[in-house]
Amino acid sequence: MDAITFAVLTISDSCYEEPAKDRSGPRLVTLIGESFDNADVIASVLPDERDLIQRELRKWIDRGDVHIILTTGGTGFAPRDVTPEATRPLIDRECNQLTLAIAMASLQKTKFAALSRGICGIAGNTLILNFPGSEKAVIECFDVVRDLLPHAVHLMRNNLRLVQRTHAALQQTNQPEQRQHHRHVCPHKTGAGNDTDRNSPYPMLPVQQALDTILSIVQRLNYKDVQQLEALVSPVNIPPFRASIKDGYAMKSTGFSGTKRVLGCIAAGDKIVEHHLQEDECFKINTGAPLPLHADCVVQVEDTKLLQRDKYGDESLVDILVEPKAGQDVRPVGHDLARGERVFPAYDASPVVSNSLLASVGSQLSQRKPTVTIISTGSELLAPNQPAADGKIYDSNTTMLEELLAYFGFDCLQHRVLSDDLDNIEQTLSELFKTADFIICSGGVSMGDKDFIKPALQALNFKLHFGRVNMKPGKPMTFASKDCKYFFGLPGNPVSAFVTFHLFALPAIRWAAGWPRAKCSLPVINVTLLNDAIDLDGRPEYVRAAVSSIKGQLHASVNGDQISSRLQSIVGADVLIHLPGRTADKTQARSGDVYSASVLRYDFISKYE
Repeated sequence: MDAITFAVLTISDSCYEEPAKDRSGPRLVTLIGESFDNADVIASVLPDERDLIQRELRKWIDRGDVHIILTTGGTGFAPRDVTPEATRPLIDRECNQLTLAIAMASLQKTKFAALSRGICGIAGNTLILNFPGSEKAVIECFDVVRDLLPHAVHLMRNNLRLVQRTHAALQQTNQPEQRQHHRHVCPHKTGAGNDTDRNSPYPMLPVQQALDTILSIVQRLNYKDVQQLEALVSPVNIPPFRASIKDGYAMKSTGFSGTKRVLGCIAAGDKIVEHHLQEDECFKINTGAPLPLHADCVVQVEDTKLLQRDKYGDESLVDILVEPKAGQDVRPVGHDLARGERVFPAYDASPVVSNSLLASVGSQLSQRKPTVTIISTGSELLAPNQPAADGKIYDSNTTMLEELLAYFGFDCLQHRVLSDDLDNIEQTLSELFKTADFIICSGGVSMGDKDFIKPALQALNFKLHFGRVNMKPGKPMTFASKDCKYFFGLPGNPVSAFVTFHLFALPAIRWAAGWPRAKCSLPVINVTLLNDAIDLDGRPEYVRAAVSSIKGQLHASVNGDQISSRLQSIVGADVLIHLPGRTADKTQARSGDVYSASVLRYDFISKYE
């Protein structure tokens, strides 16, 4: 089935003032992600204000694509507990049995559940459920409705085919010999990987294994260029003459200190002076200028005293205050690079380095960069300059990915936005790969009915090396190849695309461009967490955070709500903190914990204290 869109609304004065205190909302987001492979989640936090709550609920209901709203908090007896009062006027049809089921299950846990006044109902095509505000309560309430929610969505949206399939599955499950195995009959989550199971058939690879797979397949596209650079020898000496290192006076070192006549001035670019030089004579000389043929040292201006100028105002007598030494402040011929020496002691993929060195020996050698095309898929997408339209959203991913490529020194050949049409996607990919080495695509790689990327790649005889990665965000990350053409299928949510680009696409492009393996991935540093507590997900998570240098030690603060659709979480993000998957022994990341973090920016320290 298509993705189910959940909205999670935390209602709490204290959590609104300090979002880090919110445990129930993030717990619901985690539970949704663990329970449904095809779930999109949006989340918000509001104070206990009836008008604000009602306005947010109405906004989500009016969107038309939000299937289920779960509220947490504001259902008790306190004067400011107004969630039911904010919800009830919006409901078209109450769902009393759902309310009863939640209440009965909660009463089995604690008698205090009788003090919760939450309601459930349908508003338009959206199901709204009020949960209590404690983390324990939302876990228990969600467990009651988990298996019912997909079927409820099918019923509300009048999806008769899936309703009938679910009913048939229920009848089979309720046979005596099968009843004990009943857990969850929703067709998208039955676990077989075939037509009756909408689970992805692709195993979830660990992040490192996915990256290793990519780099073992991607070939160096400029291998011959690298060989030429590594074999290049200098046709010239640098410098090609003995050059002055300082502004000063060129002389013979045998002449000792004292008064010397200044014969003239030699500037950078002048020819070598062959005039015979006495021990009491010198030439004023500029940095980088060629030494006179008979001079062997330079005394810097600071170690001299001007005694006399001639009638034209030029220096004529100068007092040398130090004893000159042979070779002092002189750069010998070929000191930096001798003719016949290798220009590149080791290959360096940086164009700043390679082009500068080539220029220094008067050479040019064009290096082929990987060609990259960016596409986004989705019939709902609008270009940023188009007028808003019902049911449409603005595409930010192509702009974001193009800017990221430019930031890291690569060019975007072209970019496209494609509608959800299998034939069009297949034809466009075939055309684009005629000129592109890499295509980076956002969207169309998950389990929705309109996710056509994988079928299109298979039709073009691409090999899909993996289709899921054990990470958050970015689980549907896909990589495919054919000959020396490479396809990265990034998830459509903006933050998922942002994270997977940095962790997978960028290292592959760098590798193809000739970068050494150790430098292909982002630099990794250790940071100390500043947040009080963050619930760990079942999957390893890569969270956006700002870095502060406090007394010389690096600390990081997570940038608010980390839901993968919230592009604002990249604002001020200096690093991706690598949070481990949750275990029985470790369920939260806490202040003072030290974690690895991938550096996103060259200027990655936002604050110094």
